[in-house]
Amino acid sequence: MSRTTVSNAYNRPDQLSPELRRRVLETARRLGYPGPDPVARSLRTRKAGAVGLLLTENLSYAFRDPAAVGVLEGLALACEDAGVGLHLVPASPGREDVAAVHRAGVDGFVVYSVPDDDPHLGAVLERPVPTVIVDQPRVDGVDRVGPDDAAAVTAMAEHLISLGHRQIGVLCMRLARERNDDFVSIQRQSAAHFHVQRIRLEALAAAFSAAGVDWATVPVVERFDHTVDDGASAARQLLDAYPQVTAVICTSDILALGALAEAERRGLRVPQDLTVTGFDGITEAERSGLTTVHQPVLEKGKAAGKLLLSSADRVGPKVITLQTELRVGRTSAPPRTAEERWFGP
Repeated sequence: MSRTTVSNAYNRPDQLSPELRRRVLETARRLGYPGPDPVARSLRTRKAGAVGLLLTENLSYAFRDPAAVGVLEGLALACEDAGVGLHLVPASPGREDVAAVHRAGVDGFVVYSVPDDDPHLGAVLERPVPTVIVDQPRVDGVDRVGPDDAAAVTAMAEHLISLGHRQIGVLCMRLARERNDDFVSIQRQSAAHFHVQRIRLEALAAAFSAAGVDWATVPVVERFDHTVDDGASAARQLLDAYPQVTAVICTSDILALGALAEAERRGLRVPQDLTVTGFDGITEAERSGLTTVHQPVLEKGKAAGKLLLSSADRVGPKVITLQTELRVGRTSAPPRTAEERWFGP
């Protein structure tokens, strides 16, 4: 048979009769021929048939963190619909080697929540392929998908202010690539390279300052790693130093779940003794009745994939802003008065 006939059997089956294609594939199977070399095919077509997902975390994070899992699932669904693969390109915190980005055989990148000074981001933007950024950072001329963090956090702040909270503390995710598991200065907040965290802190500062709270007196505790245990240890550090706090505002549900665990360990009743809030709207947070900002993480991943795969049809960058919703649960209530704290309810 001609080379064209064999090629059509694998690449354009509609060009052959079912019987002829069956004969070609059966003969190839008996000869031990697995089909066209995908590497050779990609050299000819200049298409890898895959989307790269860059996340500056250990690979396991994509399957462990609920918000990351939702984004990954949404992106995978978009890739499935388009008939392309998904290639994970992990870049662990602190790693400067960008070889994984250079070696990735992909037709484009989705960059998930990285700092603006990350070398892997720079390596992605050097590649002559389309790129979509999910959440952060904001890069001029690059497509991006994410919520309006400032508006979402402002809604949460106004909810707490309306309840009467003025003595607050904050637990936030990492602000930069260097580790810091401690209280955060105003300078570090304003210079944060993870702009989602910076914007959320700025929105809190603006809302509470307008309510008469001096933001410089508000304790903010940062955690480099993002686990429930880290949320618990951050809450412990905060409440040990500032026991008068009536509300703990967390920039993620994971940290908030840790804060709830620490409150229980201390014998504090939530929300009677302490209000705790989060951000993301993950399933476990909903089960616990957490007051949180819900964002559509699955839709976020799906929108990023569709945006990337349609980039050839557009001229100029596009930004998709996803809607969020403040969901008031069982973990927020007015603060106890000084008399109640002294004499009990």
